[in-house]
Amino acid sequence: MITPGRKLGRYEIRSIIGAGGMGEVYLAHDTQLDRTVALKILSAEIGRDQQRLSRFLQEARAASKLKSAHVAHIYEIGETEGHHFIAMEYVEGQPLNSKMGGRPMEAAEIVKLGIQIARALDEAHSKGITHRDIKPQNIIVTSEGEAKVLDFGLAKLSAIPSQAADLTPDSQLATKVKTSPGVVMGTVNYMSPEQAMGRDVDHRSDIFSLGVVLYEMVTGRVPFSGASLTETIDRIAHAQPEAIARFNYNVPPELEVIIKKALRKNRDERYQSARDLLVDLRDLERELEFSAHMERSVAPPTTHSTPSATIGGNRWLLPIPSASRQPNFGSSLRAS
Repeated sequence: MITPGRKLGRYEIRSIIGAGGMGEVYLAHDTQLDRTVALKILSAEIGRDQQRLSRFLQEARAASKLKSAHVAHIYEIGETEGHHFIAMEYVEGQPLNSKMGGRPMEAAEIVKLGIQIARALDEAHSKGITHRDIKPQNIIVTSEGEAKVLDFGLAKLSAIPSQAADLTPDSQLATKVKTSPGVVMGTVNYMSPEQAMGRDVDHRSDIFSLGVVLYEMVTGRVPFSGASLTETIDRIAHAQPEAIARFNYNVPPELEVIIKKALRKNRDERYQSARDLLVDLRDLERELEFSAHMERSVAPPTTHSTPSATIGGNRWLLPIPSASRQPNFGSSLRAS
């Protein structure tokens, strides 16, 4: 661990904010540009492993291509004093898993965040990038309610026709560090069936993982979980998630349909692109906004208060007269 106050090149370490299999993430100050950054530093052990070092560099190369407002931006990749690092945008907020707190969220907020995450994936997939580790811990929700997708450390680059020239020769990592079939990477509860089984994955694996995240936002729990890693993988590959209505009755039917389609076992039956998923979420958002507008537009029913009078310091209720007679206060007073 690097102690606060130490400088690595132009970056002054402030505090540690996270750690993972690839290394540690620090809050740091860029003394040259006078801004706060998140500095991800590769562990020394991994730095000596050329294959794992290539994966670390792949994260920066992949994320640096993305221009979405819902992806944490990469500022610099480099090496100083024997430390390989990535300086990236520091996103203030809370991880989505902390925001959920194991409880269902409101439908409107789920749809809003789902749209933003889908936009980030649409941008990544259009650049030939599959994230492979979409989970609530990798999604930060800012104080303004905006979602930012972090950590492309497991990202897989795959050449697409419009980007093939861009990925070679400068991005030869695209072919060097593609994970071989049989190697499982990612967080198991959010994996697609093909990923959990160690098969090759494509962008539709991210769509399944987003479906898991949406299910958790709706129900407060993941759809596939077992007592062991093997049991969890088996459920991901073969079991159907429990009905959403069992945990949350206030879910729009359209949202349940969207989640079910994203969670199809057969990737050919899922949404074939993040753009398609995004379109359905936007349509649902418009429907929810229209319903909310209609509810606000309906005037509340007029209420009639019971007539009363104060006599001698006591409050007396008066009978409501019918249309056929006038009130007779002298004979109809009663104490309340």
